Amino acid sequence: MSFVRNDCQQLSLFDSLGFLSQRKLQILNKSWAKPFSDYIFTKIDEMIFAPLYSQKSNSRPNAPINVIVGCLILKELNGLTDDEILEECECDFRYQYALHTTSFENQPISDRSFSRFRQRVYEYELVTGEDLIHTCITDLAEQIRKFMDISPMIKRMDSMMIESNIKHMSRLELIYTCVSNLVCTIDRDGAHDLVKGFEEYLDPNNRNQVVYYKQDIPQSERLQKVIDDAAKLLPLCEEDYGETTDYQLMVRAISEQCKKDENGNTIPKSKGDGMGSSVLQNPSDPDATYRSKAGKEHRGYVANIVETVNANGSVVTDYDYDVNIHSDQDFIKEHLEKQPVANEHEAIIVDGAYNSEEIRTLAETKNISVLSTGLMGQKPKKIIGKFEMSEDYKTAFTCPEGHEVNSTYYESRDQLRISLPSCHCNGCPHQKECNPSLGKRVASLLLPMKTIRAEKRNSELDPETRKMIGRIRNGVETVPSVIRNKYLVDTMPVRGKLRTKLFFGFKVAALNFQKLRRFMDGKELCRGFAL
Repeated sequence: MSFVRNDCQQLSLFDSLGFLSQRKLQILNKSWAKPFSDYIFTKIDEMIFAPLYSQKSNSRPNAPINVIVGCLILKELNGLTDDEILEECECDFRYQYALHTTSFENQPISDRSFSRFRQRVYEYELVTGEDLIHTCITDLAEQIRKFMDISPMIKRMDSMMIESNIKHMSRLELIYTCVSNLVCTIDRDGAHDLVKGFEEYLDPNNRNQVVYYKQDIPQSERLQKVIDDAAKLLPLCEEDYGETTDYQLMVRAISEQCKKDENGNTIPKSKGDGMGSSVLQNPSDPDATYRSKAGKEHRGYVANIVETVNANGSVVTDYDYDVNIHSDQDFIKEHLEKQPVANEHEAIIVDGAYNSEEIRTLAETKNISVLSTGLMGQKPKKIIGKFEMSEDYKTAFTCPEGHEVNSTYYESRDQLRISLPSCHCNGCPHQKECNPSLGKRVASLLLPMKTIRAEKRNSELDPETRKMIGRIRNGVETVPSVIRNKYLVDTMPVRGKLRTKLFFGFKVAALNFQKLRRFMDGKELCRGFAL
């Protein structure tokens, strides 16, 4: 299939737009279709997607890329499925107007256009590592930012957990599912000799019997039997099926969930053995990882949102997406590394989870300030500021009473241990404030240097500036809420990091279009700047 740009969008003589009544034209101009047509569709750069198609001109041309991308944005905007967006494009004139297809007798897309396009984008990123959807969406966001006259000098950042659309499995159900999937794959290929003795895994009703209903048999015994079956099956089919996904997932599940005992038998891991957050959660989504945050368990991914803001409003100008064990500091570090050195000084407003000395140093090399609105951990005591310390806070010289102290900096924990003779602390007026650990001869105090540095940086700002930063930062909290509740990010109809990231990108584009509409209606203003 060859790549052809959809440049020709001139209205035909018999275009249906010319036969609309004045009343219908007024309704059309007031709807979402006109701003989408003028400020989104016309800004879609089709050349971004040229590498997905052949450059030869003697093969069948592709479906119009800007129509497909526009449809996928409108699909997320209005909460439609692939079939529903196709029906809307065929029957609803607003969609045709928004996509510049009013001259077509039949719309230039089919029921497979969207899935084939997503598959091409997925395979291209799998091979090259380049996310074409991200490039397209951020280009559109930049066009919206310029139209809304939002200066790029101030950005705010937040992250959100995204649940994978998978079932939470126990260890027994996880391993059983892996064994059953492999047995069914082998049986479908006709290699019935390999699965002799494993026929029970072909019965779809047997799963519930083993996992839930056989309560007369202890779960540990049921689990051990499934593990034994897996250990027997793996060497039998390694030669013919070792490269298949089902085989590799079963190997992964056994290696992560089991261990060898002293006799060489495969047994389940105990609580003391521990398992990492990247262990397989469900064979349906091998990419999903586990993370506990704010007392809640999450299985899936995390997205990082970068929103550019000023008094005119805000727009999401960048985003990133990864497994949910990816930290906030990793996100901001990757974001900063991609940025060129700013001509004018810029600021990124974040919460305490993003901030660190390494991040601040990296940002300074890009002419960017990272402003934190919160502290990590417990707020340091005011008395700490009365200790005489070096500029890098890695050495302490004297205590608040002027006594010399010894200090040791632990780089791995970013903590400073201060010690001095106990006789100096006994009867000291600052003893209750410092609250040191008193020994017979030595008193010691352990200081968390991260929070002390953050408190010092915040104290350098005047109170009004700190309040302003806090107000501006709070606005970005609405973005995860809207994406979760309006665009239903936790129930995406696909699984896997790359596939879900693709859907997430179109949800961001839909959100930005809504911000554009509110701006055009005079409603999209940042209250943090107005107060």
